[in-house]
Formats: sequence, structure tokens, C-alpha cells
Amino acid sequence: MTSRLRLSAAHWPVIVPPLAALVLALTWGRSLSAGAVALVSCCLAGAVLSAVHHAEVIAHRVGEPFGSLVLAIAVTIIEVALIVTLMADGGEKSSTLARDTVFAAVMITCNGIVGLSLLVGALRRRVAVFNAEGTGAAFATVATLAGLSLALPTFTTSTPGPRFSTAQLVFAALAALLLYGLFVATQTIRHRDYFLPVTTAGEVIDGDDHAHPPSTRTALISLGLLAVALISVVGLAKGVSPAIESAVAAAGLPASVVGVVIALLVLLPETIAAVRAARRDRVQTSLNLGLGSAMASIGLTIPAVAVATIWLEGPLVLGLGATHMVLLALTVAVGTLTVIPGRATPLQGGVHLSLLAAYIVLALSP
Repeated sequence: MTSRLRLSAAHWPVIVPPLAALVLALTWGRSLSAGAVALVSCCLAGAVLSAVHHAEVIAHRVGEPFGSLVLAIAVTIIEVALIVTLMADGGEKSSTLARDTVFAAVMITCNGIVGLSLLVGALRRRVAVFNAEGTGAAFATVATLAGLSLALPTFTTSTPGPRFSTAQLVFAALAALLLYGLFVATQTIRHRDYFLPVTTAGEVIDGDDHAHPPSTRTALISLGLLAVALISVVGLAKGVSPAIESAVAAAGLPASVVGVVIALLVLLPETIAAVRAARRDRVQTSLNLGLGSAMASIGLTIPAVAVATIWLEGPLVLGLGATHMVLLALTVAVGTLTVIPGRATPLQGGVHLSLLAAYIVLALSP
């Protein structure tokens, strides 16, 4: 009996993604009852956990920073598909969905994932140590992308409201793609050592000393199961989104809360993976996951939404309001001060988490 239980525990990451995909196929496009919503939510949680497992297998095989890049890009591509699908279904009322979801992703990654990683790493070793050069480059790219795509539309005058004109939207989309592509080249080719974990003495850790990397066959199987799990995560999240929207409306909360919930669900795999990495004294890996996800979220979502506006009806609102502008400015200022020393105490982690808490409170009660 014990051996059977161990066998089941060892094989659950293989079983869950196809099961979640089956549930997705059976529930896609249907109105869900309360019991069905509960079942879908359980499958969603299982798909998230299995996605984290397979992402870690791939990361162990290809090494850092490629492992973090694989998870960030995979999740973001499917997040983009979810945003565009919901915008196509929602009509004019979804004009701010892309902005709300992308800004929520920026706040969750730059304050939530980064804050949790620094807090866990600092509590474990008194001081969380990371590479200031690589982290600074990543954070500068995130800040620039957020400023160009989310802050700038509020102040343009070519189009009424916080919106880009067609020419401005094309520029923002091309700039986002070019900056993201340049960062990926920097991270993986020219300055890969800037994004590797470091010891408390500042020595670069290239590889994992705790276990042998998995075989190529195992990594390819995990890559396929990761794709299935992530598709299931986003598809199941879309399936429960009507229930989320109804609950938000029934509670009298702003519609922007839907974007926050979607971002929280989609970014859950990165959050869990980042915390696990921080517990293993790989804080740089955690920061690669957090900032890489923020960068991919903007760098891929804005171009995709720009293309989608060709057939989507209604305006595309990207500009942030005054409250969110203040939160973005605080995030950039605090993040800069956190990155410069290359090490952080639990205080820095707490400061970032307090900014995330302020964002969630103001999202619920503007």
C-alpha cells in the first residue's frame, strides 16, 4: 500500500495536466454550476502546481537563466491569448482589460514576487544576495516598458482620453518588442553571468550542485506537459472568469478587480517557483522569474493587443489613472534603491509587499 501511494505521489505531475486538459475540453464554452466551478478550481490548482514542477525540471536541464526565461515566456504567451480572447468576448466594456491585467502583472511581479523572494531569502541567510548588474538591467527595462506603455498614454493629446493614436500604438508595440528582444539577447548570450545566482561572498553559481540534470527525454516530456498545464491554467481561468465577474459585481467591487484576479491566477506558477528558488538560496533565479515575467507581460501583451485592435471593436485604453501612477512611481523608486546594493534585508522585502498590499486595497476600494 505504501509503495502504491509513493508511486501515485511520484506520478501526479504527469497525470494532472492531461486531466486538467480533459476537464477544460468538457467545460469549454459552457455555463458552469457552483459544483462545476469548484471542480474546475481544483483542476486549476493542480495544473498550477504541475506547471511549477515541470518548469523546474526544464530549468534544471537547461540551466539559468534559460529556465526562468522558458517559464516566463510560456506563461505570458498564454496570458496574452487569454486577454485577447476576453477582449473579443467582452466588447466595449473590456476596453481597459489589457491595461488592468498588465498593470496588475507588473505590481504582482515587481512587488509581490520580488518582495516574497527577498523576504524568504533574507530570513534564511540574514541577507538576500543577488547580482546587481543583471537585476538592475532587468528592472530598468521593466520600468521603461511600463512608462512607455502605461504611463505615457495618460499624457498624450492626439486622441481623447488616456489612449494612444494608431501611430503611437505602433511605436509602443515596436519599442516593447525591440526592448524585450534586446534584453533576452543580453540575458542569454552576451552577459549570461549577470543573471546567474551568487553566493553571499559574491561568487557566481553556474549549475546545480544538489542533483544531476534530467535527461533530454525527460526534459522534453516536461516541456510538453508544461505546455498542456499552462494552456489548462489559462483555459480553466477563463472558464471560471464569469463566476469571478459575477462575484465582483455582486460584491459591488470595481470591474478592474477582474484583471487583478486573472493576473494572480496566471502568475501563480512563477510565484511558487520563485519562492522555492529563494528557499534554496537562489534569489537571483527568483528575481529573474519575477522581473522576466513583468517584462514579458508588457513586451508581448502590448504588441499582441495592438495587432488585435485591427479586428476588435471599441477603444483600447492603456493610460493609468492618478492612483496607479503614484504606485508605479513608488515601485520604480523603491525597486531602484533595492537593486543598487546587490543585497537586501527582510525590510526591503516587506517594503515591496506593502506596496502590493496597497495596490490590492486600492483596487478593492479606489
